[in-house]
This record gives sequence, structure tokens and C-alpha cells, in this order.
Amino acid sequence: MEHDGDNVVLCGANSYEQKYYFNQQFSSLPESIKQELQVMCVLYTEDVGGILVLEYDGDGNLEFKVTSAEGDYLFDEIGSVLKIKQYRKEKRELMEALEMYYRVFYLGEELEGGERDT
Repeated sequence: MEHDGDNVVLCGANSYEQKYYFNQQFSSLPESIKQELQVMCVLYTEDVGGILVLEYDGDGNLEFKVTSAEGDYLFDEIGSVLKIKQYRKEKRELMEALEMYYRVFYLGEELEGGERDT
């Protein structure tokens, strides 16, 4: 569950198995960030159902991937869209920081603003 094509999974939660997954490649993240991600993912699946996976695309953008079992009539598609919109708004700074972290430490990009001494 670490890679999905060119995408890299950060974490996810599954309402069917009642499990949370965190990719240990990112174990260097602060514990408070890991806990915030866990709460966010688990609350999503408790409220909406289905499976939520947060993953980085090839450019380092953090995406919300949602799936549900075929015939799951309890999965709330409208609630899913609204909850993700809510998270994007409320957790914007966290998402931007996680994207910056990935781009710098995993993609090897330079920090914006050139924080080098010449």
C-alpha cells in the first residue's frame, strides 16, 4: 500500500476493516502531525464510510483518494465531497507543509526563497 503507480501513499483509513495505515517511510514526521493525520482519516471514515487514502502525486501534491465497496449503500458520496472540502479549508496549512516536506526531502527540490548563504 506504499505506492500506487507513481503516487506514494502517506496514510489512509478503511471503514470496512476499521484500520488506519501510516506509511513508515514518513516516520520522521513529528508525532503531533502523525496523530493529526490519524484523527483526520479515522473521523472521515467514521462520518462518511468507505476508504480514504492521502497520497502524493508525482509532483508532490497531496491528494485525497476515496473509494467505497460496490453496493455500499451507507457510503455518503455527498458527505465525502463536503468533508474533503472542509479538510482542504481547515487543514490547508498542514497540507501545504506536508507537500513542502515531501518536495524537499523526497523529491530533492530547493526551498523557495533560496535559503542558502553565498
